[in-house]
Amino acid sequence: MSKTIEEICQLLAEKDYKLTPQRRIIMETFLEHGERHLSAEDIYSLVKSKHPEIGMATVYRTLDLLADLGVLQKMNFGDGRSRYEFSEQDEHHHHHLICLSCGEVLEFADDLLDSLEKAIAEATQFKITDHQLKFYGYCKKCQ
Repeated sequence: MSKTIEEICQLLAEKDYKLTPQRRIIMETFLEHGERHLSAEDIYSLVKSKHPEIGMATVYRTLDLLADLGVLQKMNFGDGRSRYEFSEQDEHHHHHLICLSCGEVLEFADDLLDSLEKAIAEATQFKITDHQLKFYGYCKKCQ
């Protein structure tokens, strides 16, 4: 479940960040499209028609701030653009399917790596805090 605007605003206030109108617009846009893996360019495209005063640098700074605060997770899918999704620390891991043709990113919710992660942690005495798995190929439309 994604965060609400109120929860994000509270987190900003706790860390002594102001909720500027630009940050609110960017956060609301991300919340409206939170099921997608949006890049800064995607967010900018979504907000610029209604709010032309918001610049690309503001979008980058806001997304980086939200990632630093742990609200968003910044990911690289190999296409040269960082993408963002909500961070859910208590949520079961999910993995990504990336289409090499159209760039669509799909989520795969079953985490088949739990037992492997536990075995690696036990064998190496390494405390694993996260993992990511990406599959590259072609979506149904592009096959």
